[in-house]
Amino acid sequence: MSGKGTTKKSKYIFVTGGVTSSLGKGIIASSLAKLLQARGLSCTIQKFDPYINIDPGTLNPYEHGECYVTNDGAETDLDLGHYERFLNTPTSQANNITTGRIYHNVITKERRGDYLGKTVQVVPHITDEIKRNILLLGETGKFDIVITEIGGCVGDIESLPFIEAARQLKWDLGEKNTLFIHLTLIPYLSSAGELKTKPTQHSVKTLSESGIQPDILVCRTEHPLPQEMKRKIGLFCNVTEQDVIEAMDAETIYDVPLLMKEERLDSRVLYKLDIYNDKDSNLVNWKSFLSKLKNPKFEISIGLIGKYVELKDSYKSIAESFIHAGVANEIKVNVKWISSETMDDENTQETLTGLDGILVAPGFGERGIQGKINAVKFARENKIPFLGICLGMQCAVIEFARNVIGLEDAHSFEMNPETPYPVIDIMEDQKKISEKGGTMRLGSYPCKIEKGTLAHKIYGKSSIQERHRHRYEFNNTYLDQYHQAGMVTSGVNPDSNLVEIVELPNHPFFVGVQFHPEYKSTVEAPSPLFVHFVKAAYQHAVPFIKNSK
Repeated sequence: MSGKGTTKKSKYIFVTGGVTSSLGKGIIASSLAKLLQARGLSCTIQKFDPYINIDPGTLNPYEHGECYVTNDGAETDLDLGHYERFLNTPTSQANNITTGRIYHNVITKERRGDYLGKTVQVVPHITDEIKRNILLLGETGKFDIVITEIGGCVGDIESLPFIEAARQLKWDLGEKNTLFIHLTLIPYLSSAGELKTKPTQHSVKTLSESGIQPDILVCRTEHPLPQEMKRKIGLFCNVTEQDVIEAMDAETIYDVPLLMKEERLDSRVLYKLDIYNDKDSNLVNWKSFLSKLKNPKFEISIGLIGKYVELKDSYKSIAESFIHAGVANEIKVNVKWISSETMDDENTQETLTGLDGILVAPGFGERGIQGKINAVKFARENKIPFLGICLGMQCAVIEFARNVIGLEDAHSFEMNPETPYPVIDIMEDQKKISEKGGTMRLGSYPCKIEKGTLAHKIYGKSSIQERHRHRYEFNNTYLDQYHQAGMVTSGVNPDSNLVEIVELPNHPFFVGVQFHPEYKSTVEAPSPLFVHFVKAAYQHAVPFIKNSK
């Protein structure tokens, strides 16, 4: 693709969606990137979201699912989690841009006088800023192909500037350097017993009104598309029959790359971008993962205790980490979603009995906190494998203070500023800058692990890097009391001495981590913490299975 000694010149693919939202643009983009990567090409994917929030960091999980955090501390859309899980390569701040960030950049430049008194308009100033951001990753020289997923639906008012910017780039970059993939829906009307192409025709018409003719149509469908229907769609939508790709509903998202390979999506993309590549996709490891996923040797049940369980996307990375860790152990993990708000002192035992493992999920705020503390107590006292993540770890620290150390009213300063024992608190140096909003620990931080601990056995090394997203910390004032009562602080940040990992040695598996191990778990590199937690839950389940026989 590039001459010797020259910088790699990227080509750009745009993925748009029509008819309805939530069709799976992120999964199609990830699957295509996986196929291209398996052919030896370097790919990255970026998401452009049309909402006015600067980033998803302030969004309620019910609004937009989980907030995914990158190594460099960017709070991003959950689709970036899919990109990393499929490609096994980290994303960054540059991979997720919102309308809010674009306008913020433009208004900042205008206030600074960068536009020299010109009237600042959507075209060209907003679209120029969008184009600048689209091209950033390509200009690094690291990627053969940059895939840009444009959020929302074609025809939405808020996504028009992104569509216009992409249209302009087609001409800026020249022939064979851009490609447009449009994801659409072919609904099945059960009353008529027919698949209907009209919504797709309308969607492509709307896109073409914005000056973009899609090169490839990916059609989501519950039933196979007959060749005759592909021909009809191609005819009405100005694409060839071979460029109408069937995307059947899949058993799992990890099936989609293989389904897209069968439909020759990667071959069509390479042909249209004029990229010569005669390598066949090397998907041996991917197929092995799928085989183990679909043929587990054992099943276990793990309770996920959280306050956003009604929308499972709120804990998307945790759910996917259980899939990765399950495959690594050849075990199917059945996640039981349990609301911490509905769990009180009376029903905790009834709710949690029979589980092979308990995970107390991350979160913010006081709502549902007592249910999480009850779950920790049940896991600790009944020797059930336990993993606490972020707020889950903090709940483990609070529970231990109250019921083992004897600090009855111990709490987090976040939940109760009046607590006499703030075992979780904002550190003194952080309190001074709280008004500036600089108290959140975001992104990748180092953690030093003590040898001889369970954490060291899990990670197999003394120094790790994990991603954070939190404001409150273990209060080191109480460190000696915890050590005397039997809780081990097995991982600390080497720079600040803040506690990262706690564990109980007299328990089959009791680990709380201040960081989010789920963010780094991928198909090719499952999180060690989840792999060992699933294994411990399996070992807990085995005696019960044997006894029941």
